[in-house]
Amino acid sequence: QVQLVEAGGGLVQAGGSLRLSCAASGRTFSSYAMGWFRQGPGKEREFVAGISRSGGITRYADSVKGRFTISRDNAKNTVLLQMNSLKPEDTAVYYCAADRSIIYGPPPQRAHEYDYWGQGTQVTVSS
Repeated sequence: QVQLVEAGGGLVQAGGSLRLSCAASGRTFSSYAMGWFRQGPGKEREFVAGISRSGGITRYADSVKGRFTISRDNAKNTVLLQMNSLKPEDTAVYYCAADRSIIYGPPPQRAHEYDYWGQGTQVTVSS
């Protein structure tokens, strides 16, 4: 089992940047594909970015491609989401998630495929 704690959310103006971090407990962090999801007001939870166990494969939602970058440091049990050129529509609670099933290949994009979730961190982008 792994516990996930997000940090780094806050209020930023449009065009600004934020870096979210997700710290994982346990000794088997490298056994999990990791993902970031978000849920805006009145919206369903949606996939933002994902990264494979080794970090060699990443995937992004079309809405954030070219603006967000996901990375991980398995030695520090941490996954990061660098968010640049933020837009008001990026406003949401951002969640970190871990998937233990995918061994090879790209990380999953569907929320139900992830086994563990953090509590979320609020990101608000003002216009």
